[in-house]
Amino acid sequence: MKKTIKLAVVAALALGATSAFATNGDTLIGLGAKSRGMAGTGIGINHGAESALSNPAFINESEVSFGGSVFMPNVSMKNEATTPDGQGGMQTTGTKYADSAADLSVIPEVAIAIKVNDNFSWGVGMYGVAGMGVDYRDDNAVIANGQYRGTESGTNQMLTNLQLMRFALPLAYHVNNFSFAVSPILQYGSLDIAYNAGQSYQDAQGTSHNTMTGRGVSQDFGFGYNIGLTYEIAGVTLGAIYTSSIDMKYDHQISEATKQFGLNQGQGLGDNLEQPAEIGVGASYKIGASTIALDYKQIQWGSAKGYKDFKWEDQSVIAVGYQYDGKGWALRAGYNYASNPIQEQKAASMATDYDGAVINYFNAAGFPATTESHIALGGSYQVSEMIGVDVAYTYAPEVTESYDTSALTQAQVYGGALAGGATQQQAGQAAAASSSEATVKHSQQVVSIAMTMKF
Repeated sequence: MKKTIKLAVVAALALGATSAFATNGDTLIGLGAKSRGMAGTGIGINHGAESALSNPAFINESEVSFGGSVFMPNVSMKNEATTPDGQGGMQTTGTKYADSAADLSVIPEVAIAIKVNDNFSWGVGMYGVAGMGVDYRDDNAVIANGQYRGTESGTNQMLTNLQLMRFALPLAYHVNNFSFAVSPILQYGSLDIAYNAGQSYQDAQGTSHNTMTGRGVSQDFGFGYNIGLTYEIAGVTLGAIYTSSIDMKYDHQISEATKQFGLNQGQGLGDNLEQPAEIGVGASYKIGASTIALDYKQIQWGSAKGYKDFKWEDQSVIAVGYQYDGKGWALRAGYNYASNPIQEQKAASMATDYDGAVINYFNAAGFPATTESHIALGGSYQVSEMIGVDVAYTYAPEVTESYDTSALTQAQVYGGALAGGATQQQAGQAAAASSSEATVKHSQQVVSIAMTMKF
C-alpha cells in the first residue's frame, strides 16, 4: 500500500509541470476519467477515489486511482484592422488567422481513498484542475523602414501560460444514508505572460529580430477548502458542494502586461488572479444497470480578483451523464454546457472606451476561454477483481467569437501619426477613420485514461 501511494505521488509531481487549457472558463469540466466520460458529472454520483475534489463526501471505499489526460486545444486568432495607408487611402491588415502552438498539454490525476470504518474515510487528491495558454510566437512580425509594425495576424506574438494544480485531503463522515465531508486544499499556480511590445528590428542583412517583453514565470501557493454533502434513498443520490475561492498573486505578470498596453490610464491592473468559488448541486438515479446523473453549478468569475477586472461574468454549468454497468465493464456518455464567461466590452473610441478595447484584446489574444458545449464518451474495463481501467474522450466543437478592439488600434494610429510628424488634428482624423476587430476560434479534444486499484 505504501509503495502504491509513493508511486502515485511521484506520478503527480512528474506531470505537474505541464500546462492545461481548460473548458468551463479556465476550469476542467471534470476531474478524473469516470467523471469526464460523463461530461463532468460528479456532484451527485459516486466515482470512488477520484471524487476527492468533485464531491469528497463520496470517499467511502479503499482504492487508488491514477492517470492523466492529453489535452489538445485548437486555437487561432486574428485582429483585423482597417487604417489609413499614408497615401490618402485605407488598408486592411490582420486578415489571416494565426494558429496557437500551445496545442498539447498533459494533465495529472492521482487520488487515494482509505476507508477507516463504516463512519469515517479519508483520502488524498492531486489534480491539475485549471489553466489557459496560447503561443503565437510564430506569427510573423511586420517590419517597415526598420521599425516594428505589428504582426501579420495582429497577435503581437502573445504567449500566455496559466497552470493550476490542487492537493486535497478529504475527510468524510458517514451515518446511515447521509455523508458529510470537508477537504482542505493547497493550490499551486504559475503564470507567464509575454508578447512583442514593438521591440523588433531589422539588421543590415535584412533579417528580422523579435524581442519578447515578459518577466518569466511567476508562482504562488494558496489555500482553500471544499465541502460536500450526499444523501441516498431508493436508488436516488443527491449531492451538494461548495468550493471556496483561492487568491493567487503572480508578481509582475498582469500589472506589467496591461501597463504596456495603457490599461487603467497607464497604471495597469493588479497581479492577483483568484480562482473563483463554486457552488453546485447534483443528483443521480440508478435503475437496473443504468444510471442517469445531472449536475448544476455556478462558477463565480464575476467576483474573483483579476477575472472581474477583465469583466468575466458568473458562469452556469449544466452537465448530464449516462452510465451502463455491464459485468466487468461500463459505458458512459454525457453532455456539458456552459455559456462563455467572456463578454465583449464597449469599445467605441480611444477617447471614451479605450480600456474596453484593451480588455477585449487581452481576452481574445491571451485568454480565449470561449468553448461552450462538450460531448463526452467513456468506459471502464475490470481487468481483475482488484484492478480496473477507465478511459474517456471529450470533444468541444469550434466556437468563433469576435471582440471590438477599435479604440486600441485608434490609439496606435494616433501615436504613430504624431511620431511621423502629423499635427494633432491630422492624427485625430487618421485615428477616427480606423477600426479593428479581434476574432478567435477555439475547439478542444481530450483523451483521459486512469487505472483504479482496490485494496
